[in-house]
Amino acid sequence: MIVTAATANPGKLRELAELLGSRLRLVPASEPYRAPPESGASYRENACIKARALFATLGLAVLADDSGLEVDALGGRPGVHSARYGKEPADRNQCLLDELHGRVGAERRARFRTAIVLILVGGRELIADGHCEGEIAEAPRGAGGFGYDPLFLLPTLGRTLGELTRGEKNRFSARAAAARALVRELDRLGI
Repeated sequence: MIVTAATANPGKLRELAELLGSRLRLVPASEPYRAPPESGASYRENACIKARALFATLGLAVLADDSGLEVDALGGRPGVHSARYGKEPADRNQCLLDELHGRVGAERRARFRTAIVLILVGGRELIADGHCEGEIAEAPRGAGGFGYDPLFLLPTLGRTLGELTRGEKNRFSARAAAARALVRELDRLGI
């Protein structure tokens, strides 16, 4: 099934295509995609906002996701505001490190959360969630991935998401967990 992805982020599109490629053929929107304001209070709400806006425009099968980083010591911030954290996109990681300065061990616990929404032709919505537990590293490590990946440490591996190969990241990330949940739902429904 061909599905239009509601994202202008090439890294996110590539990851989603790799994760869902055996079930869904993801294509970018033919026009440059401009996401509506993400005004939801949850990842699910924000993913729905994006998917519904694109579905209203195209009337075709669409998929959107929303992800965020939640840090325990920061009361769950940046959370749904992860993409708008800091003054400039390039400052996000440093802003996070500055806020966590002097915190150690359990104070650096964090998780990524992802919600994926697939709207099928006809308007049926399928929603899947995923998460990945970890902690925030003391400094960026690795050049892979994007966003907070160089800071998000997987203690069981001793590496950040930025240090993993794409294949490894696609086994451990929150987006991968949400994609697996979506595939299970597609299987359950026989789609």
